[in-house]
Amino acid sequence: MSLAPLPAERLFRPCDPACFPFETTEGVPDLDQFIGQDRAEAAIRFAAGMRHDGYNLYALGPAGTGKRSLVEQLLRKRAAQEPVPDDWCYVHNFAAPHRPRALRLPAGRGARLRGDMVRLVEELRVAIPGAFEADQYRTRVEAIHAEYGERQEKALRELGDEAAAHGIALLRMPDGFVFAPIREGKVLSPEEYEKLPDDEKRHIDAQVAGYQARLEEILRAIPKWRREMREALRRLNEQTAMLAVGQIMDELFDAYQDLPDVLAYLQAVRDDVLQNTDLFLKAGEAAPGGEGGMGLFNRYQVNLLVDHGDASGAPIVTEDHPTYNNLIGRVEHLAQMGALITDFTLIKPGALHRANGGYLLLEAHRLLAQPFAWEALKRALYAKALRIESVGQILSLVPTVSLEPEAIPLEVKVVLLGDRFLYYLLQELDPEFAELFKVAADFEDTLPRDDRQSALYARLIATLVRREGLLPFHREAVARVVEHASRLAEDAEKLTAHMRSVADLLRQADYAARAVQAERVEAVHVEEAIAAMEARSDRLKRRLQEEILRGTLLIDTEGATVGSINGLSVVELGEARFVHPTRITATTRIGDGDVINIEREVELSGAIHSKGVMILASFLAARYARNRPLSLTASLAFEQSYGFVEGDSASLAELCALLSDLAQVPIRQGLAVTGSVNQFGQVQAIGAVNEKIEGFFDICAARGLTGEQGVLIPAANVKHLMLARRVREACAAGRFHIYAVETVDEAMEILTGVPAGLPDEEGNLPEGSINWRVAAQLYELSLIRQEFAGAGRKRGRKSGSRDR
Repeated sequence: MSLAPLPAERLFRPCDPACFPFETTEGVPDLDQFIGQDRAEAAIRFAAGMRHDGYNLYALGPAGTGKRSLVEQLLRKRAAQEPVPDDWCYVHNFAAPHRPRALRLPAGRGARLRGDMVRLVEELRVAIPGAFEADQYRTRVEAIHAEYGERQEKALRELGDEAAAHGIALLRMPDGFVFAPIREGKVLSPEEYEKLPDDEKRHIDAQVAGYQARLEEILRAIPKWRREMREALRRLNEQTAMLAVGQIMDELFDAYQDLPDVLAYLQAVRDDVLQNTDLFLKAGEAAPGGEGGMGLFNRYQVNLLVDHGDASGAPIVTEDHPTYNNLIGRVEHLAQMGALITDFTLIKPGALHRANGGYLLLEAHRLLAQPFAWEALKRALYAKALRIESVGQILSLVPTVSLEPEAIPLEVKVVLLGDRFLYYLLQELDPEFAELFKVAADFEDTLPRDDRQSALYARLIATLVRREGLLPFHREAVARVVEHASRLAEDAEKLTAHMRSVADLLRQADYAARAVQAERVEAVHVEEAIAAMEARSDRLKRRLQEEILRGTLLIDTEGATVGSINGLSVVELGEARFVHPTRITATTRIGDGDVINIEREVELSGAIHSKGVMILASFLAARYARNRPLSLTASLAFEQSYGFVEGDSASLAELCALLSDLAQVPIRQGLAVTGSVNQFGQVQAIGAVNEKIEGFFDICAARGLTGEQGVLIPAANVKHLMLARRVREACAAGRFHIYAVETVDEAMEILTGVPAGLPDEEGNLPEGSINWRVAAQLYELSLIRQEFAGAGRKRGRKSGSRDR
């Protein structure tokens, strides 16, 4: 059988610019839908609409496929129709200052309450001192002081008058009161008193003792009278403050009559103001210590945590740095006089607070990279409540007492954006993940390439061009972008869904057009951008090609060699990917049926590559040694390869090299081979087929194309071909060839020019064919092995006779 190379038209699927009904993208309407993501879109809508617990969303797919854009677009449409969530505030808890209270108010009224409390304090700072400075207040204070002063003076005066009537004077001394006898209106001196008769002195002493007892009763009553005076003053201050506060507070009570929690807070504020009116009289001073060092009027502030006053619909919050504090919120501290202080005004909201009642978008890998953040998110979703705690409190590392803000009810939809590997890893390792994220929106990597999708893709390009402020794209440039999108998808029947790569190409094509002052982007500018992107990342590729051309790396592109074949190795570094030829060699000898993978023996072979070698060994045994032992030992090696080898795309080349050595038929070195092979000798598809063909073509072109060079690929990969123009032109001119093979027999015929040979009805192979030569060689090895085994048994018997 003879297999012809693929015609040039099968190496590339062009996009006809005539299929686009526009001259440039200027007249193309914006794309108002996402193309090719119907399944993901349905999952997003379902998760957003499902209100039961645990139906949060994980959007999975490669970065750059537009996950965030689609999620945000769909959520914006839904959120616009949903009610605006309530505002949340933290206020001082007058009963327990370390446990601030959370207040829930309708949207916009939180800011109003905060403003009302600021105005209240300002008015009280004026109204209360003004009321206490009024003449009426001062008159009443003076009256109270006079009343209680008169009571004291009256009691002392009455006691003094009574004593004076009995010849005893009540004298007011610097250190108290003293009773002394008087005669004829004069106080007797001590000397005069000592001259009095003893009876009279005893009578005077008895009178003084009696009056002294009564004086002590009066003096003991004075503190009580002072307390009564202070109580009267307190009642006066309260009445005065009530007159100053009452009208202002009554207006607030009327304004928040529909909010019982706010009314309770306002009542607590009024009670505290009435109990601390003296603080308002010291408005210029700091409040005395205590309560965490709060300022004089901080206790009456409102910490507006979340304000939805200007919102329309439910919030959509994106947190790009999801640390523990940025998610849950935090309590900040201030340094004062060498100490850290805090109060409820220093409570700061987290992303969950801002997204409460709406949607929160998080990058999964960023979330999981932050300590404690993932556990904190799960805890909040399970509890359906937001409780602000520091990490130190959670781990019991902070011995000091901190604030314990009241928990806030949580109702939020969380959307995690991440790749598939992370999604399945969480499914496997975290049993709580499946309970909390029950919906997965799996984004497609590629889109079907048909007329409808190509038209939508053109509208997508036009939308990106306008959004990025780029020059308009001519329809030929749009067609070239569509073609490159197929190349990125590695499939002529698909288009890439990696929108970031497409947007990058558009920007760079725009740069190329502006560099020559073009008014629009043409197809040539797109070509320049593609070539420039490849050139910026091809340093290592050129170095390898240089070493091959200089003969440092032994790669033949002419002639024929037994047991040697050109394989194609893929190198991936970041987003750059290129291919270089690798010489694969095989040697065979008599043995026990082993196929030695030298890379595996030195631990430079991955599991998939090792599997490929074992499969080709199984193919050999099944085809050529079904009824006799496989008396063969073979060795396979990637020559001048000093790195790790993985993948099974070289198994066809390895098998061909092995068959070449067994059949002693040389392989054309102008051909390279890629493809996987199964146990039946069928060739299977591989990846990076375009890069592999171009990598070998560039080496051949650098040495000079002879018309005998080419690449063998699996027939299943033909639909993936989107080859570069240089390769297509060479193939069209017959200077390079692409062969699509389905079996190892087809590959061997092309590589050697010798028929593979198929068995007839009796199982006989055509003499001289590849399969006949391989079978004959294996049969000969089997006979040699049997001869050695027989000779060994004879020597063993002779040795045993001599032993006996």
